[in-house]
Amino acid sequence: MKFFRILLLFLSVSAFAQQGGMWIPSLLEGMNEKEMKSLGMKMSAKDIYDVNKSSMKDAVPQFNGGCTSEVISSKGLILTNHHCGYGQIQSHSTVENDYLEKGFWAMSLEEELPNPGLVVTFIVKIEDVTSKVLENTQTISNEANKQKKIQENIASLTNSLPKESWQENRIRAFFDGNQYIWYVVETFKDVRLVGAPPSSIGKFGSDTDNWVWPRHTGDFSLFRIYADKNNRPAEYSKDNVPYTPKHYFPVSISGVQENDFTMVFGYPGRTQEYLPAVAVEQLVNELNPAKIEVRDAALKVQDGFMRKDKAIKIQYAAKYASVANYWKKWIGETRGLKKSNAVQIKRDFEKDFMTKVTNAGKQAEYGNVLSEFEANYKAITPYALSRDYFIEVVMRNTELLSFGYRLYQLETIYTTRGEKAFNDRKANLIEGFDELYKDFNANVDEKVMEQLLEIYATKSPKEFLPQEFVNQDLKAKTDEIFKTSKLTNYNGLKELLSGDAKTVLESMNKDSGFVFVKMLAEAYTKNVVPKYEELNLKNTALQRTYMKGILELSPKEARIFPDANSTLRLTYGKVKGYAPSDAVYYSPVTYLEGVMEKYIPGDYEFDVSPKLIELYAKKDYGPYAENGKLPVNFIGTNHTTGGNSGSPAIDAYGNLIGLNFDRVWEGTMSDVYYDPAICRNIMVDVRYILFVIDKYAGAKYLVDEMKVVQPKKKKKSK
Repeated sequence: MKFFRILLLFLSVSAFAQQGGMWIPSLLEGMNEKEMKSLGMKMSAKDIYDVNKSSMKDAVPQFNGGCTSEVISSKGLILTNHHCGYGQIQSHSTVENDYLEKGFWAMSLEEELPNPGLVVTFIVKIEDVTSKVLENTQTISNEANKQKKIQENIASLTNSLPKESWQENRIRAFFDGNQYIWYVVETFKDVRLVGAPPSSIGKFGSDTDNWVWPRHTGDFSLFRIYADKNNRPAEYSKDNVPYTPKHYFPVSISGVQENDFTMVFGYPGRTQEYLPAVAVEQLVNELNPAKIEVRDAALKVQDGFMRKDKAIKIQYAAKYASVANYWKKWIGETRGLKKSNAVQIKRDFEKDFMTKVTNAGKQAEYGNVLSEFEANYKAITPYALSRDYFIEVVMRNTELLSFGYRLYQLETIYTTRGEKAFNDRKANLIEGFDELYKDFNANVDEKVMEQLLEIYATKSPKEFLPQEFVNQDLKAKTDEIFKTSKLTNYNGLKELLSGDAKTVLESMNKDSGFVFVKMLAEAYTKNVVPKYEELNLKNTALQRTYMKGILELSPKEARIFPDANSTLRLTYGKVKGYAPSDAVYYSPVTYLEGVMEKYIPGDYEFDVSPKLIELYAKKDYGPYAENGKLPVNFIGTNHTTGGNSGSPAIDAYGNLIGLNFDRVWEGTMSDVYYDPAICRNIMVDVRYILFVIDKYAGAKYLVDEMKVVQPKKKKKSK
């Protein structure tokens, strides 16, 4: 679709280069390249993305489907966040040998630890295929049928487009379905743990400091990619060898200063920058508060147990961090949207949009889109609220209920697809549940369930709940389930799933836990899902039309970028402090002194190891200090979101200067509305990373493996 390519490539540059936006790396030539150079970049767009030669895109793989990583040596060494590798670090930890507490450092290739199921995925090629995906869909008026045809076209193209045998084709939608792009990818399946600092460094500040500036966290971990003898992806094997990358990042220890150019490359997960004002209102007033309340209750219960029992702390470490991450994010997002007056700004944008529609004579195409949004979002609110409560209580935050829901889905498969599909899914469930029960504690989950069921019964719209649930003594019911249900342990679960389909279904429907979940799930499936999907489908179609109108009617100088969708993107900006409130200004760099100021002996969030205290006392920082101080974190105006965790922060010359890991709390609303005044991403200074590896861990051989560069004004070479 040439229109959209031209829009992205050739928008003119305003007098003052702007920031914000998540840009497709293959479409940087033109406006983006000019903006980046005006901000101080010394490279070309070809250095960043080149389909025919090695370029930066070849050094930025997606990490395990949800984070980003970067290659930093010729031997396949990759860097990502500590919280991205947390699950792997945890899986290798025991009470006797706790790598979360003590850290882990492989001192040779032989000591590196394999991680079954962990993958990294590289982008090989990016190409527009919009016209092929939308072929024969223009005359289909029914939205469900149109989406079905689009999916059929995508499936056909995925199978037929050229690729090597070890590669994979993927097609993703952009601009709410107005553009489609084809990716050729390579996924490596042998990824081994190389190093991780203790949580007192990698998770310093934990949940208290999460989404907060100033920050003092060494949020990094090291892994290595292994390949077969042909340097191609392969399952784990002792015969595999370290991967030889097409490109890797030199590591700069020149440091950063305010107003330095920064670029972040990665896989941002999901943004909704073009939501109408009515949708943002729903988010702020209805959906976010509901999800926050549920997770707040679950976290308080889990935290109480984790503080008293080390084994539970290890069991729940990764789960707790995952739940807490978005709980705190939603709080900050809501506050930021209110502070920035985002709803009114969007209403003003919509008023301007309607003026453009009238002036262009496009009332037939776009004249009713906003009024239909208003009606649809009003109608969908109770269903959306019910859906969020069900997902948060039943599917995500009460583990026994989530186990029961998977069995409910298994029963549904038998009803809709027959016994063979049932048996296939049953086998997968039995295998998968083994890992889930490893980190399950019935005592903790029972108390979580008590709290969350009370919220569900009193806060979720009652007209959609089963009456027998609303009228129950939920505390007594919870107690009964945890005393009698076989879902409370793995052996019991396997008992439930023993035998043929008829036997299994009979066993499940006699189990108190399953019967309870089934009651909730059937009510949700009957009373909420059909109407929610009907209204949501209308909103999807309206959003696509609205986005098409924005693209068509916006002036050439408008900076219209596609929402994040877990594909490779580039964002750029500057190292920059900010003023979150009256009479408060935050500098853009923090130092090790700040770690010591926050130090609370014995506290699981703010403890500091004796070794780090010793290095600080001696000021033994090696070559990584700046004027006698050791930089820890810095902030910039790069537009990031979930999925950018582990993304490389890159300087004007293409060198690695930091590791993205968070955003400031006041700016977490950037998923919905980016405000350059307060939206900041948080990065670990690469000098702190090298200091920890070298001086703290004594693993200098890893630093020696990297290409460390220093002159700030000298262009990088590979």
